[in-house]
Amino acid sequence: MEQETTQPTGLRRDLSGRQVGMIAIGGAIGTGLFLGSGLAISIAGPAVIIAYAVAAFAALALAYALAEMVAVRPEPGGFGALIQRYLGRLPGFVSRWIYWAAQVVNIGSEVIAAGLYVQFWYPQLPLWLPVVAFSVLMLAVNLAAVRFFGEFEYWFAMIKVVTIVVFVVLGVVYIVFGLPGQEPAGLAPLTEHDGFLPNGIGAVWLALTVVTFSYLGTEAVSMTAAESRDPARDVPRAARSMVLRLGLFYVLGMLVVVSIVPWHQVSTSESVTESPFVTMFGMVGIPAAAGIMNFVVLTAALSAMNTNLYLTARMTHSLAADGYAPKWFATVSRNGVPRRALLLSAAGLVLAASLSVFAADSAFPLLLGLALFGALVVWILIFASHLVFRRRRVAEGLPPSPVRLRGAPVTTVLALLFVAAVLLTTPFTAQFSIAWQAGVPFVLLLVVAYYLVERRRRVR
Repeated sequence: MEQETTQPTGLRRDLSGRQVGMIAIGGAIGTGLFLGSGLAISIAGPAVIIAYAVAAFAALALAYALAEMVAVRPEPGGFGALIQRYLGRLPGFVSRWIYWAAQVVNIGSEVIAAGLYVQFWYPQLPLWLPVVAFSVLMLAVNLAAVRFFGEFEYWFAMIKVVTIVVFVVLGVVYIVFGLPGQEPAGLAPLTEHDGFLPNGIGAVWLALTVVTFSYLGTEAVSMTAAESRDPARDVPRAARSMVLRLGLFYVLGMLVVVSIVPWHQVSTSESVTESPFVTMFGMVGIPAAAGIMNFVVLTAALSAMNTNLYLTARMTHSLAADGYAPKWFATVSRNGVPRRALLLSAAGLVLAASLSVFAADSAFPLLLGLALFGALVVWILIFASHLVFRRRRVAEGLPPSPVRLRGAPVTTVLALLFVAAVLLTTPFTAQFSIAWQAGVPFVLLLVVAYYLVERRRRVR
């Protein structure tokens, strides 16, 4: 099987297969599901289940498209290097920097969410205090050797995997059989309060902007290729394992929530202060379980934040190695960690701490919208790279990848068009109208920066 030969990067191949798999889960399941789902439910009502099911197909197509390419090109830089290889240097430059910016902002949203979860127990606690404390903790984890990071993330992700399974099982039991002292809930909340589609089918589409954000992070698995012990085996395996988990966690999880909690009590689009998962446990009269679930969603936010710090540091390292960021950021420590790149990526934590002080009530939706534009642009470029990848391998007479996206290239085109349509919808949603206002100028700035960097390279 053909594989790309790469130059030494200083990064160490210390991540095991089980750690790679859990890093993928850590990136894909976080605040977007546990806290952002409240925004989606407030827009679409019980029909949010449809939105999660539809977006799942696009996320799964992305996971398989990346696995197909990484299986034969397990190179440092993950999807950014693949985009550069198959679409050109400009898309490679833009995709990596816009993804870096999106994930830096996303880190801020995760740590804001973690602070909100702490306020569940200590409502009088200033939001900035847990934000700063968690920022220091996650930076310390990422400054350690990648082997330690991988083990830490494995157990953090395992907590939410096990708990969501228990949550779904407990919810189904409550719906069908009831709990001690509680009658069976049934499915009445699905159709009560103005029906299954309280705000119309159009609201389901608008909710897709929030729902798709919940799946962002699916692409994270490709970034482990440079530090995986066996990337050609472990990365595709991790991508495939997400198929069942995404369907279980997102679709069934939302089905349980909206079947028990009246949709209009979950959240409002203007304020997000509690996870709908925690709200559900509070309503069924299990306050202890609500506290436990709040702890779980706290670990989920910290897990996603931990993974995103890892991703942004490696993306910065990749850009520096290719000459698209100062070479200073390509340096790694003795234990193989790009510490300078990591400290640059911690800028998102500074942003989050500032917003937690000056805009605590609106910080999370704001950060959500800023991150969405860049991440969706990257998804579009990944799908476009997959189309070129398939066409080039046929033209060059190369054997197919051992991992294949079924139905491609039709599947790839449909997923690409879906993501593009979601991106074009963001200006029409109150929560994410800022995405285009910030995203488009930033892309133009990156294009200008690319040509300036390239001219400097030619002069040298």
